[in-house]
Amino acid sequence: MVSTVRTVLGDIRPEELGVCDAHDHLFLRSPQLPGQELDDLSAARAELTAFRAAGGDAVVQWTPYGMGRRTADLPGLSRTTGVHLLCATGLHQAAHYAPESLDRLKGGLAELFVAELTEGIGGSGVRAGLIKVAGGFHGLDAHARRTMTAAAEAHHATGAPIAVHLELGTGALDVLDLLCGESGVPGHRVILGHLNRFPDPVVQRHAAESGCWLAFDGPSRAHHATDWRMPEAARALAEAGYGDRLLLGGDTVVAGARSVDGGPGMPYLLRRVRPRLREALGAELVHRILTEHPGRAFAVDWK
Repeated sequence: MVSTVRTVLGDIRPEELGVCDAHDHLFLRSPQLPGQELDDLSAARAELTAFRAAGGDAVVQWTPYGMGRRTADLPGLSRTTGVHLLCATGLHQAAHYAPESLDRLKGGLAELFVAELTEGIGGSGVRAGLIKVAGGFHGLDAHARRTMTAAAEAHHATGAPIAVHLELGTGALDVLDLLCGESGVPGHRVILGHLNRFPDPVVQRHAAESGCWLAFDGPSRAHHATDWRMPEAARALAEAGYGDRLLLGGDTVVAGARSVDGGPGMPYLLRRVRPRLREALGAELVHRILTEHPGRAFAVDWK
């Protein structure tokens, strides 16, 4: 079988992705972020255009089910801007949903994920290319365990990768115990997001030993380790032999963080993060992290 990346315009070869922001959001809404929604089509178009002008070719949108994905708008955005887009199925933490919404999904999560991966999302005609789930702060509650178990079932049915929001970067080993240990998901099918937010080199190294992907994503909105320790953490992983497991993303989650609204936005990944990482890792590895690695992480022998 031929491995392909499932974009909103159809399946493509991994090498066609080009320079990829492996974790970001064009649209997102949540009761946890009132008044800060990413829900402006023209702003999303402008942000993608700015990313394209900075040298970007692809964006993986991690916004899951029920959080304002605006899936029907994604094909038009991709065609207009020339940027490949991937869309997610999956479910975030319970706090991002009304309780009645979660009650309606009980017992059918895996089926929902599989349908969105293979048949399409609603009437949009767009098929998801990944499953997004989320852990908690230093642990997994019942909702996270139920959601991740369903994601594992959907992976086994389709081959799709599972992208995991780690709350403040924590809980990576608990996630791997559940997904790779109890549920039998191969390590290379799991992408751990936000590891830069909990810069424990031992945890990061143990996570890398599972074969999973380690995503460093998003500049901080405060002075903490997200920014100033990230290059050194990536270098330590590369020196330990895990440079081939790294991914980079921008993770724009609120309107004010978009570059077109005065924030760093998607272009920051290429404008500032890329040259800084070149000093720590060398240009050749950084190029592979932005081009070759996303193709490998999101390519699937679809079942």
